[in-house]
Amino acid sequence: MSTSSPHALTAHWKKFLAVGVVALAVVWYFAFAGVQHHDNRQALSVLVGSLFWVAVLIGMLMLTMITRVFDAGWAPLIRRNWELLIAGLPVVILIGIVPLAFLPDFRHAVWYWTDGSHILPSGHEVGHDPILLAKSWFLNESFFLVRIALYVGVFGLLVALLRRWSFAQDTDRTAGHTHRLHAVSAVGIPLGAVTLTMLAFDCLMALSYHWFSTMYGVWFFALSIRLALAVTVILTYKLSNGGWLDGLLNQAHRHVLGCLMLAFTVFWAYISFSQYFLIYTANIPEETFWYNIREFDAATGLKNEWWGVSMYLIFGFFFLPFLSLLFYRTKIVAGRLLAVAWIILVGGIVDLWFNAIPRQVYEKSAPEGFVVTPFLTSSLFLDLLAIVGFGGIVFALFLRGAARQETIPVHDPRILESINYHE
Repeated sequence: MSTSSPHALTAHWKKFLAVGVVALAVVWYFAFAGVQHHDNRQALSVLVGSLFWVAVLIGMLMLTMITRVFDAGWAPLIRRNWELLIAGLPVVILIGIVPLAFLPDFRHAVWYWTDGSHILPSGHEVGHDPILLAKSWFLNESFFLVRIALYVGVFGLLVALLRRWSFAQDTDRTAGHTHRLHAVSAVGIPLGAVTLTMLAFDCLMALSYHWFSTMYGVWFFALSIRLALAVTVILTYKLSNGGWLDGLLNQAHRHVLGCLMLAFTVFWAYISFSQYFLIYTANIPEETFWYNIREFDAATGLKNEWWGVSMYLIFGFFFLPFLSLLFYRTKIVAGRLLAVAWIILVGGIVDLWFNAIPRQVYEKSAPEGFVVTPFLTSSLFLDLLAIVGFGGIVFALFLRGAARQETIPVHDPRILESINYHE
């Protein structure tokens, strides 16, 4: 039984599970129907929904390991919630990304380079594309499926070890568990960094396999940490008002989270701008097309609707939270920090849309031989429903775990320092 008595909240885990199952059933139904009618947009909803939570949970996994390695005194109180949540990481990959990759119809619909008969904007088939042939050592279906399975294995192993020894310390009070957790984290940080980079390459960058960016993995890492911190702020706000963090979470904890949110907001902007600036400066057609289809209408040369999305990312996802978090009171006043967290959460969804949805679809009658997947479609609702569905599964696992484990790591060597943390 948990010493913090979280049962009032944990009793709702079945409701979250029911919401998740129903939402995902609807999403998968429309995705299957879309693929059968050669409409691939609905299958991307599954990818967007699963990748949103994969990003959140990878961010929490990395934060868990980083705070272990640095032995952060403020972290134990908050880190236990990350340890409970990351149980959903291998599950989301298994029920989201794995079916998309291993079912041929969905694999061909989402990653069209796996379909040799797919028609490119040039009018040629993918199977005869010299660019794909040059990349075939990496972009081949067998190796692709091996990598997807590897992501489940690597993240699953890291999650299992971090949770096992942290929870074990709650019962046997052995200090050796802390040393084991430090060792696992020291190895897990570079291993996790490589794995999340490869996942970003396979699941997002390979959607337009002609394009490439060596900074893409770092962008995904920055996005993951931003989303993880936003969800952490929202969750801890709820748990500090009637949950197991009531009376424990203080102004200093919020200040640390706010400082981290500010730091990674700047880092995300730096990486995103650097990627754009380098591609713009080099002006190589094999790279610039990725941004061009997100800015111009190929037929008219005028700004398209994706240009408006990119402006939102600049001003809504960067400048608004950045300028807000510069103020000290934004970082310590619970309501203000909560508002910024929601802004970042919404912006993260838009950033995933911006990276995953725009695609060149062959259209013989179009002047350029292709049209770009539009932003404003009915499938946006399906994207949000997928996020709700996978989120229901994640929080069902979270609350179920909270009912079985200590929600406050009472035997962590730094728990008193964390509870009494001050600026």
